[in-house]
Amino acid sequence: MHRPHPAEAEVADELAEVRPDLLSRYAAELPGARAAVLTRLWRALAHEPLPWVAGRERDREGLTLRLTDGRRLHGPPADPYATAAYVTAVHLDDLAHDHPARLMTGLGVPHGDGFAAELGHSVASLALSRAGQPDGPEDWPTLDWEWEQRVVDGHPFHPNCRSRPGFSVGEQLAYGPEHRPVVELGTVPVRAEDCLVTGAWPDALRDGGRLLLPVHPWQAKHVLKGHGGDGAARDLVFPAHPLMSLRTLAVPDGSHVKTALSARLTSSVRDISVYSVGLSATVSSFAEEVAARTDGLLHVTRTRGAATAGSPDLAAVVRESPQTYAATDRGERVVPVAALATTALPESPSWLADFTRLALTVGLGLLELGVALEAHGQNLLVVLSATGAPLRLVYRDLADIRVGPARLARHGVPVPQLTGRIVTDDETALRRKLFGSLVAGSLAATAGSAAALGAALETVVRDLPRTPDLAALLGGPLPTKALTLMRMSPGTPGDQWAELPNPLPDRSW
Repeated sequence: MHRPHPAEAEVADELAEVRPDLLSRYAAELPGARAAVLTRLWRALAHEPLPWVAGRERDREGLTLRLTDGRRLHGPPADPYATAAYVTAVHLDDLAHDHPARLMTGLGVPHGDGFAAELGHSVASLALSRAGQPDGPEDWPTLDWEWEQRVVDGHPFHPNCRSRPGFSVGEQLAYGPEHRPVVELGTVPVRAEDCLVTGAWPDALRDGGRLLLPVHPWQAKHVLKGHGGDGAARDLVFPAHPLMSLRTLAVPDGSHVKTALSARLTSSVRDISVYSVGLSATVSSFAEEVAARTDGLLHVTRTRGAATAGSPDLAAVVRESPQTYAATDRGERVVPVAALATTALPESPSWLADFTRLALTVGLGLLELGVALEAHGQNLLVVLSATGAPLRLVYRDLADIRVGPARLARHGVPVPQLTGRIVTDDETALRRKLFGSLVAGSLAATAGSAAALGAALETVVRDLPRTPDLAALLGGPLPTKALTLMRMSPGTPGDQWAELPNPLPDRSW
């Protein structure tokens, strides 16, 4: 117990070189980081359809997993909606494990070694992220990117919440938003005729017949290595503030620039596909039209321009800032839902219900029309009044929404010219997209427990329109992405799903 993991020692050695002043704080943060990642892993082991788990037995003392090889894994009751780090150890037969990476190694399951390495990195990186944070409460930020940088722990339910393989300690400190750096965002000049461009590419990112494609400095160093363009990799450099996705940055003119970043962060390699660039203008225009049907409850950040030099490794998207939709002169703030947990909100017990009502009204209303949002805590933002009341929502990053043409046609909504994975009439796929991201994601993380989420839903759902989608939400288990199963299934593309216990105490609606 409490032996340093190799990933933790590696980070400590690098930290001693680049920021020795953080060493003691980093060491102090390691136990909490281990518990935070272990809690997320235990949630996955308890609820995901992992092929080497033969059964699950619950009793008053906790949960026991029966493995296919006859061993038993025992831990505390697993609340799938809890965000507090409450798991400090689990027992594999008689051996206690307090480190998620060592537990995964001890399980000895297919693809477990690679995942164990990622878990070790997640723990070490999370401790590093926590080590540099200011002490004491902070005032409400004024600028949009300042809210983003308050999200320190990453994904609330993914064991790889802070895994950043391929990033040195110095690079994490230089580029991680929670470390609050200013990033020198460079550009690669590419001949315009060699690019696919949609929307209105900014004049400031043009140089005669060339486009200046913003490139993250990590990408320039490790992937492009000064190549891939028609000139130097740093033809234009400007200061930028990284947002919580790390590869998207706020730039001086107020825009948000999404860059390609061919590294595996949490789950996925963060490039920008040629497909998404090609559809970006159409999707942006369509989403803006659909949002207008919500009576002002939802705004969508518009894509100003997107461009790719024919490669997902060299592409960028320029979007307007969500701050566009907050009346700052009235004290309004637009806050990523993931940052709500870092924010001093009104203590009224109705606040969570009010936010839940707003989110479900918008989400279910759009789903009825035929649009399923990927409304997790990074994509979904809420506009708060000066007193903290939730007023309306803002949504950004349209690359992963789903659009159902049959539903659109049924409601007389013009069907856009869209192709590929974004288009589906599969009812299950549409509902999973919204319910998994909004209810099992944004609302669950904001509530922090099954009890709090269930109470908020119970207060709200009686007042919502009785649609088939609402009946599906209330009538059975709640879908969520099986994030650990996906990381341990390298030969299976696309999303895989788990079913969580419905948090509502009574489903007789």
